[in-house]
Amino acid sequence: MAGHDLSPPPRPEACELCGRAAPLTRHHLIPRALHGKARYRRRFDRVERLTSILWVCHACHKHIHGVLGERELAEHYRSREALMRHPEIRAFVEWLSTKPPGFRPKRPSRRR
Repeated sequence: MAGHDLSPPPRPEACELCGRAAPLTRHHLIPRALHGKARYRRRFDRVERLTSILWVCHACHKHIHGVLGERELAEHYRSREALMRHPEIRAFVEWLSTKPPGFRPKRPSRRR
């Protein structure tokens, strides 16, 4: 696959969900644990699997994975817009966006 740029999108100044200027992590819109599975290899090419990334703060990242399973993420929540349509994600992000950059939610966000 020479010639394809496999770099993640450039890191923004703030979380792509809550908008806070906090340390950011890469959220793979197609979870990395699924990259080797035949079903996802057929549906998404290597470039898409590796570069479909949202830069999010730790709190948003933890919340996403606490609310949604990996297959659910890959099947239905492969974009910022899709994530924001999920009522629990949207409510958390809207609440967190009012907090200062260093704020860390105390309650565990695990919901399974």
